[in-house]
Formats: sequence, structure tokens, C-alpha cells
Amino acid sequence: MSAVLEPVPAAVRQSFTIQPLAGALGAEVIGLDLSRPLGAEDFQRIHRAHLDHHVLVFRDQQITPAEQVAFSRRFGPLQIHVLKDFQLAGHPEILVVSNIKNAEGKPIGLGDAGHFWHSDLSYKQVPSLGSLLHAQELPAEGGDTLFANQHTAWDELPAELQRAVADLEAEHSYLARYDELRARSPWRPKLTEAQLAEVIPAVHPVVRTHPENGRKALFVSEHFTTRIVGLPEDESRKLLAQLFAHSTQERFVYRHRWQPHDLVFWDNRSVQHLAAGTPDALRRRLNRTTVEGDLPF
Repeated sequence: MSAVLEPVPAAVRQSFTIQPLAGALGAEVIGLDLSRPLGAEDFQRIHRAHLDHHVLVFRDQQITPAEQVAFSRRFGPLQIHVLKDFQLAGHPEILVVSNIKNAEGKPIGLGDAGHFWHSDLSYKQVPSLGSLLHAQELPAEGGDTLFANQHTAWDELPAELQRAVADLEAEHSYLARYDELRARSPWRPKLTEAQLAEVIPAVHPVVRTHPENGRKALFVSEHFTTRIVGLPEDESRKLLAQLFAHSTQERFVYRHRWQPHDLVFWDNRSVQHLAAGTPDALRRRLNRTTVEGDLPF
């Protein structure tokens, strides 16, 4: 007897608005329900808004992990994080970001994710296009995420410094601060040989051109960028320190204060982000998917 297939619901256009947030970047998508099928026209509006605003906030999204994965895949293939222990059961595409421990005292997720300013997976040969983080359990205080606009950071870099870095390349490494994090937290296991092979350092332009909006952005971070290729170590360290300090100034930053079931989608080609921290006694859990991007140029 053949199986009876359930009909796939047709995508019906939804009425929603895109409201820019006050400040350096970001927009809130108001009235869109991501648990419903998203038609081509609605998807194109979201895609355009993502390019224009770099961070999109979707409030009160009552979606399942499978629905998060499906929406994320509309933007491209998904990347799997090297720390497989923190995958959501049944959904390897989802990295659990959490400070919660189970009954045996083992972490259920990556509790120190975002401890330093960074762009997700910049240490890969093909870094991330963007990441989507869906709130599951939020603390009563703390837990904010900060986003810094790297297009504006480039635009406002002094002309002399722009000329100095325009054609430089930098190395990015997942291991850059791994031991530092591992020494202070239970979330960083010793990596296996197979895991180390997944995170071989990559070299990217210090200033990358966004492949879709054409704008230039700084593409270095305090978490993953280890050196400027071709410069003596002291010069490299000094130049990177200047760029790190410049690129995360308050005037470039949007602070996201999480609300229940928020889904936040940011462009890793346009922004860096930072987790502001959660008090140890308070529980925080979110699900992250990451979309593969392109070779920086």
C-alpha cells in the first residue's frame, strides 16, 4: 500500500513591515510568522533587508528547530560547528549556545560562545554568510549580544590607515585564543586530530568587499585574527590592535536585548559580534544555525 503524502501548504504573502533600529545598524521585522511557508516575494524582501541593515530581529518566533533549519537553508548551505558535542539532538546543523549543565554536570551547549569580538567562522577557508540565533531560555538579566558595523568602521577609518591596510591579508585561526578560553571554562575540550583538520588557519583580506552589496568592510577580529601576513610580528601586533580598537567603538554598535523567542539573523560579512555575558546562576539557551558564505575578496 503506498503512503499518503500530506499536502504541502502554499505560501501566502504575509503583511509585515521592516523597521530600522535607531543607531548604527539593524532592523526589526514586524508581523512576519516564520512558522508559515515563506513565498518568493516575501523572501526577497527579507534578503534585501538583511543586506541593507546587516542584523534582522524577528520577534516572538514560535518555530521548531526544523523550521529554523529550513529557513536558514533558504540563504545557502549550512555549516557544522567543529564542537560536535554541542549539536542539538537530531539536528546537527544547530549549535546549542548555553551555560546550562545537565544532571551529570556536563554542559549541554557552548557556554562561552562570543566571549571575544568576532565574525563567525572567519577561520574557515570559506567563512560564514550569516548566523541565526533563536532564543529558547533567557536569563532575567544579562545575556545581551552586541553587533558592530564593519562597513561604517571601514568608512570612518582615517585615510592614512585605509591606505596602509587596503591590500593587506591576515591569518585567522580557531585556535588563536582556544587555550585561553579552555583554561577558564568547561566548554572547550581538547580537540582531536580530526577536529584540528577542520580548523586549519585561513588567510583573508584585511578589507573585504561584500559580494552582494558591494561595500567594503574591515574583516579582522580580536578572537580569530592572529597576524598580518608579511609584516614583522611587532608591526603586525600594533596594527591589529589599532584595527580592533577602532572597529568596535560604541558608535558602530547595536546592543540587542533579547526577548522570548527572538530570532536574530546577522551578516558575518558586515558585522562583528560579542556576547555581553550572563550571570553564572542564571540559565541561558539559544539555537544557532550558520549559513556558508563565499571566498572573501
